[in-house]
Amino acid sequence: MKNLHFKDFFWNLDLTCTNGYDAIIQYLNEGKRTCKEVEDFMKARASIEEKYAKDLLGLSKKVCGHNEMNTLKRSLDIFKLQTEQVSLSHLQLAQSMKEEAKKLEEFREKQKEARKKVEQCMDALHKQKSSQFKKTMDSKKTYEQKCRDKEEADQNVNRNTNTNNTKHMEKLYSKAQQAKQYAEEADKTYQQNVTTMGKLREEWLKEHVKSCEVFEKLSIERINVLRNTIWTHLNQLSQQCVTTDELYEEVRKSLEQCDIQEDVEHFINLRRTGEKPPATVLYENFYSGQRSPTEAPSSRLPLFPIRRGPLPDPTNNRDGAQLSLDADAGYSVIQY
Repeated sequence: MKNLHFKDFFWNLDLTCTNGYDAIIQYLNEGKRTCKEVEDFMKARASIEEKYAKDLLGLSKKVCGHNEMNTLKRSLDIFKLQTEQVSLSHLQLAQSMKEEAKKLEEFREKQKEARKKVEQCMDALHKQKSSQFKKTMDSKKTYEQKCRDKEEADQNVNRNTNTNNTKHMEKLYSKAQQAKQYAEEADKTYQQNVTTMGKLREEWLKEHVKSCEVFEKLSIERINVLRNTIWTHLNQLSQQCVTTDELYEEVRKSLEQCDIQEDVEHFINLRRTGEKPPATVLYENFYSGQRSPTEAPSSRLPLFPIRRGPLPDPTNNRDGAQLSLDADAGYSVIQY
């Protein structure tokens, strides 16, 4: 299939019409706007990446698992370290995006300068062409009017051929000759303007073809650059994902080496305080100095409060009750 080109499809039947050229210029302006929009997008994305990188870097510096120990502590340290590396990789990504945006900006300015030269030349030709066309059309109208004046003068002479007024006839002949002269001068001027218009048209045609070729080349370059810029941008994002995953893989490998039982045993060996629990608290009899082998003070209370005064007289009792001291039990018993 034959490729289509600008130079073959942007003509107009009206010599002074510039619709075809204007359509190309509008297309180029829209392309320039697209370049600026992509450039702004890249700069905005770079700013987002940069802010994310700085926030992530700050997060990696925060305390996380400071009091942890052994294998889990190593995993947490690697986790923080790799988080820091991820933040640095995002910072590098932001810088790469800025560089791509800068390249696109330079390309846009380069295309602007290339267009400017061609557009200035074409604008000048359009003005000359329009001016010369108007001048040619005006000379044509003058020429046609002079021709009509000549014909009218000739007709006046012919109508008065049989008149006997010699002086009137001479006057008519003089007007006819003068009209003929004016018509010839108008014809000459008209032809000169047509010739000039033809030369100017040929020059404009050549420049129009050249401008179409330049504009088509610029459009091809613009499309190619934008496509490659977006492609590179996506490659950078994909590489960032790969880099991030590789860094996080180091954390996963560390977590695989995290041994729960080992960490528990490490804590035990590091902070152990003893293997035997405390002994049972036994009751100690104040008087006998003996201990109850089975009972604690809280498990059995004496029948009567322990007396701290002098021992009572066993014979001094009331109502026939006999008081005896159970030395082994450690309390007094009243017998009836």
